[in-house]
Amino acid sequence: MGGEEEWEAQGDEDLGHQAALWGIGVFEVTVNGQDANLTQVQLSRVISQARQLRQLSWCVTVVVVSDDPAFLAAFAHWSLKGRLLVWSTRLLVLTRLQLTDVQGLLSSHWTFVMMNTMLLTLENTKGQPRCTVHVSLPYSIDGPKIIQVALLTAERSLVTSSSVYFFPEKFRNFYGATVNVTALPYRPYWSVVEDVDPDGTIVKRYTGSDARLLMTIAETLNFTFHVLPVTTWNQVTARVMDRTSFMACIYHIVLPQRRLRHDYTYVYEHIFSGFTMAKPSLTSNWQSLYDPLADEVWDSVLLVLLLVIVLIITITRPVYEETSEKRMGVGDATHVAIGTLLAQSVTSYLPSRSSSRVLVAAWLVFGFIIGTVYRGNLTAALTLPKYPPRPETLEQLVSVVEMVTMAPYGEEFRQFVKHSRSEVYQALSNLMEIVPTAMEALREAITRKQAVIDNRRYLEQMIADHFTQVDGSTRLYIGRETVLPGLGAWPIPHDAPYTAQLDHLMMSVIEAGIYEKWIEDMLLQASQEGRRRQREHHQQQSEAVAVEDYDGELQALTLRHMQGPFILLLLGLCLSWLIFVIEWVLKSKTLL
Repeated sequence: MGGEEEWEAQGDEDLGHQAALWGIGVFEVTVNGQDANLTQVQLSRVISQARQLRQLSWCVTVVVVSDDPAFLAAFAHWSLKGRLLVWSTRLLVLTRLQLTDVQGLLSSHWTFVMMNTMLLTLENTKGQPRCTVHVSLPYSIDGPKIIQVALLTAERSLVTSSSVYFFPEKFRNFYGATVNVTALPYRPYWSVVEDVDPDGTIVKRYTGSDARLLMTIAETLNFTFHVLPVTTWNQVTARVMDRTSFMACIYHIVLPQRRLRHDYTYVYEHIFSGFTMAKPSLTSNWQSLYDPLADEVWDSVLLVLLLVIVLIITITRPVYEETSEKRMGVGDATHVAIGTLLAQSVTSYLPSRSSSRVLVAAWLVFGFIIGTVYRGNLTAALTLPKYPPRPETLEQLVSVVEMVTMAPYGEEFRQFVKHSRSEVYQALSNLMEIVPTAMEALREAITRKQAVIDNRRYLEQMIADHFTQVDGSTRLYIGRETVLPGLGAWPIPHDAPYTAQLDHLMMSVIEAGIYEKWIEDMLLQASQEGRRRQREHHQQQSEAVAVEDYDGELQALTLRHMQGPFILLLLGLCLSWLIFVIEWVLKSKTLL
């Protein structure tokens, strides 16, 4: 690229094709004597074409030749905006300007400071040409500086520095420099704890799996980090996009629309978004006497009961007419069958024949087994009542809830699922609403018929922190099915030159299993802390109630549990009173 000659270019496809064939591309931009805006347009187009050439090759060196500081500054701006350079791309700036004239450019522009760039200055001292090669190091033991790495003269040929090589690695050691990062509290990945030092100073300390990962990276690369103050998730990534922040040290799900704004580090976390709802409450259980056995068992018992009644009537009929034995009627047979099934004694006469005894013995064994099973299941049903069914899958969720809420960062997810071809996801997008905070959404989920969608681990953390009872039970549950699986990574600026160092360290931590251990520790600590707070709260209200709940003593059965027997008794009393009235009326008519 040049800064003095007139710009000439073929069509984009022809130029990229010929450059790829020969391995060399030459681009020229006119600077002298033309409008600055036109120069910017030409430079932008040249950068776009050069980027196509760079993408067609695996190893590229870009040489920029210009003696105009304004052109070099414009190139630094447009090469960054047009994403011309990556770290594997080497940039050599060739100029006849003095080092003092370009020193400000080397120390202020990202392209010259952070990228793989060297400056070659041409001088003509007393008729003797000489070249000096300089590199801008953003991090060194002496801080940011510009150093000379080589000198080329006619007498001494090429003389290189013994400490710094051509195109040196800039990010293996930050030499204790401070690096700006962004993050917001999002447990168990990132949380802020304020401690008070002995001198009374309030110090912020960061905990969580991503915070520990950042501390590990900072210790290895020898830098300290400063968390920039932000209030929204949009600001977290906006600081990364304008390169004020080196990285957002909290996982973000990799989405296509997000890649247009920034890049990502190594994918270190598999994200499983889930939904949470309030656990369904127990309703009035008037069917408590019916629940211990399944419908088909009740049907079978009724069928067998009718069969036994018929057999009793049949077997007990006299074999010979002259026999003095009395045949049992329908009422007596029903009384015997039902009474023995309920383990009650009967007053009806039973024949003494062997067939009758075998039938009654078999029926007694059957009644004993059924009665024992029923009483055991009845006890369990009363002490451990059956909860109503609850949604566990996404399809069940969209058919039950009135609303699905997400924090502000859920707007991108709503737009993502809105364009899905799945009817379930389309229905989900129609139900989704954005609320100011995730905590507000969780509180509303307890009192309203709505659900909250978020990262499953985050939901587990929030439930353990704020919705765990003293006995370890929770007021919210997490659905079994994953709503939207994804991959999580840290947002970083486009073509960040330190990506390789971050990826290598992240991969090492993940492969060692340390990251998963950090998350498990955070969840366990949150659960214990939540139970401790609940216990202290109960103790402040009533010591006796707190001790009873914590010791896990058996809860007394309430009227809700015993509705079935009372309703059955009431029905029996009403039926007996109705029969009494009918008998009294019939008896009165007979007397008349």
